[in-house]
This record gives sequence, C-alpha cells and structure tokens, in this order.
Amino acid sequence: MNVRIRQAIRSFARPGASLAVAALAAALAAPANAGGLFLYEIGTADVGLASAGYTARAQDASTVFTNPAGMTRLEGTQATAGAQVLYGNFEFSIGQATSAALGGDSGGKPVGWFPGGGFFYSYSVSPDLKLGFASTGNFGLALKYDSDWVGRYYVQEGTLLGISFLPTIAFRATPQLSVGVALNTMYGLLQNQVAVNTIGGPDGQLKLDAHKWGVGANVGVLYEPSQSTRFGLTWNSQVKLDFAAPTEFSGLSKNLETLLAARGSLNTTLDMGVNVPQGVNASFFHQVDDRWALLGSVGWQQWSKFGQVEIGVNSNDPQSLTKDLDFKDTWHAAAGAQYRMSGPWLLNFGVAYDSEFQDNSNVSPLLPVNAAWRFGLGAQKEESRTFNWGLAAEYAYGGTLDVNRSSDLPVALGGRGNLVGSYKDAGVLFLSANFNWKF
Repeated sequence: MNVRIRQAIRSFARPGASLAVAALAAALAAPANAGGLFLYEIGTADVGLASAGYTARAQDASTVFTNPAGMTRLEGTQATAGAQVLYGNFEFSIGQATSAALGGDSGGKPVGWFPGGGFFYSYSVSPDLKLGFASTGNFGLALKYDSDWVGRYYVQEGTLLGISFLPTIAFRATPQLSVGVALNTMYGLLQNQVAVNTIGGPDGQLKLDAHKWGVGANVGVLYEPSQSTRFGLTWNSQVKLDFAAPTEFSGLSKNLETLLAARGSLNTTLDMGVNVPQGVNASFFHQVDDRWALLGSVGWQQWSKFGQVEIGVNSNDPQSLTKDLDFKDTWHAAAGAQYRMSGPWLLNFGVAYDSEFQDNSNVSPLLPVNAAWRFGLGAQKEESRTFNWGLAAEYAYGGTLDVNRSSDLPVALGGRGNLVGSYKDAGVLFLSANFNWKF
C-alpha cells in the first residue's frame, strides 16, 4: 500500500475521526486531470459514461451524491457500493534549463496505484419523500516523489484529501419536479513535505500536518417533462477548510534556524486555508427508444477561490513559507449514450472535456493536473429484480504539462533553483466495479 495511504489511515484513526475510519478505504482520492482536483469517478456507473448525464441519470442510489433530487425516481430502499482503482502516469522529464546543482533524479512515479469508491443509500419514507446517505471522496490528491529529486525544494510529498459524509432528503413537489438537499460534511486532511536547502550541508525538511472539518450544501433539482426525458441541475456550495499547520522543521543549520526564528517562521503556525470550490452542473437524459438513450452534461467550478497549498523556503531570505496559486475557474462538457443489448446487459460509453485551471506552461509540481479529455466505457448486468452489477473503465488524458519554476538565487546561495521540465502524456486510468441492491 502507498506510503501516503498508510499515513492518511493513521491520521484518520486519531480521536474525533471515528466516522472517517469506516469510509476511508472507499474514499481516497488522487490526482485526476479533470475538473481541477475533483473526481467524477467514485466507482459508479458514471465512470463508463465519462460523467455524461451526471445529475440526470438517477438510475441507482449513487444519485444521492450526484443529484439528491433523483432519489424520488428510486423505488423502495436502494443501496450502491462502488469500488475502483486508478493508476496515474505523472513521470517528470527534466528540462535543460533545470539548475545543474539540483542533480538528475526525475522523481520516480509520484502517483501510481490508488483505491477509491463510495457508498450510497436511499430510503423511501413514501413514494414522494426520500431520505439518503452518501460517503465518498471526490476531492484531492496524494503524491510522493523521490526524496532527492530535482524538485525537492518545491515538494517531496503532498496529500490533500476531502472525505464527504452527506445526509440527504428529497421530495417530489409536482409530478414533474423533484427537489433534493444534502448536507456536505467534509473531513479534510492536509500533509506536505518539502526539502530545505541548508547551503552546503545535507538538506533539511519542512513538514506540515493539519486536519479540519468543513460544511457545505448540495442542492439538486430534477425535472421530468415526460417518462423518456429528464433534466438535472445541481449546485454544490463552497466548503472552507481552514487548515492551521504548525511548522515542523528538521535538519536545519544553526544559521538558518537563527534566521527563521528572527523572521518568526521557525515555531509558528501556517494558515493554509483551502476552499473546495462551488460548482454547478446541468445534465439531461433522453430515452430515444427501447435500446438507445442519450446523455449530456455541462458544468462550472470556481477554482479561482481555491487558496494556498504550496510551501517552500528560500534559505538566504525566508520572507514567506507559502505561495498563493493563481487558479482559473473551469468548465466541463460531456456526452454519452446507453445501449440496451438483448438480455440483461446495458452498455455505457461517453466522452468529456474539462478546461485548465492552471497555466499549462507552468503547472505546480505539487498539483500536476490540468485540462483533460476523458473517455469511458462500461457495462451493467441485471441479475434479478433486486440486484445488478457493472464494470467500467475510463482514461483521462492530460497531454503534456510544463513546469517552469524559477529561483531568484542559485542553489549555492540558498535558492530553490530553477525547475524546468514537463509531465509528458499525463493521464489517469480508472477501473471500477459497482453493485446495486433494491430492498
């Protein structure tokens, strides 16, 4: 198991986080170059659709998360369990302009294999009133470079995870219109580690470790003008995670300790406020005939309000330990279809695009994700009136992501050095399985 996963599990085992322990194995997230740091992929049938029809599909209990209003379409009590693994290809290629004093280690495989998924439950109080609960993690990243890689003064390890627990309610206001609301209670985990240039000696380190609860709301509407057509609209509010992390320095030279102490940075607490951005998604589902259905989605997310998560130390002149990353809002579009084969099989396929939230010519090595195309394919099998299951695969392709980080001082004088290079053919492969019960 990945080192960052083990550390996250230990962190969740601390007092006050008992609820998170039960859901952590199904809720870990990792970089996905789609929608900033959001994952549409949480182990459900939406993986095979590349998120097309995300807020309008409402065919199983995962609608508790994607659009709570969709619960009014579910008969009786239903549950969905989703499981997935992903593999991230984010190997760094060193450019010629990288400072020679940083060495030649390209960082290895900072992401690799990660688990994920979620659990979703819908209960019928009456045909027009539903209660639900969802537990999943669709926000964040976790990566670990080689400790002596060329970008060690910018990042060695980083984890930012948001695990959501969502009690929900939905009701049918009219025969065509349903409304749903979810309380998004999110447990946030932030861990960061960066090397510190001690000017001539072995590298020191700066570590941060913070945990925070945040609360937001998801509001959804489902409109069904006919039995064959429906439209979904959701608004997910911002969730503010006010991380406060004490600085944990180690291996510093005496001169650097004195300088950091004089600047008030040695024994202090960094405020690393992170705003999980608000977003809007509008989707449609249309059953063309007995075999074909068409699905589509458009969306927007406010990444310009994200916050500060990048840290580093200029050993010669440590004015600040944090950096505000200038992100841009993103938009999303997806199109897909379902095909009912003879017998119990239903095929899903889709394609989607998410716009960039960083400058593609200078992405952060802490966040090597940006715009992406996503291609999904899946199949669902109806085993009985009360149980069906499905498999899906998706590939999110991010292309080439360039890094151009410069330092005012050379490495020999305490600077972090120039880090220039690229992540070529960056992408994420998702493999998922979902299981759906009706009671």
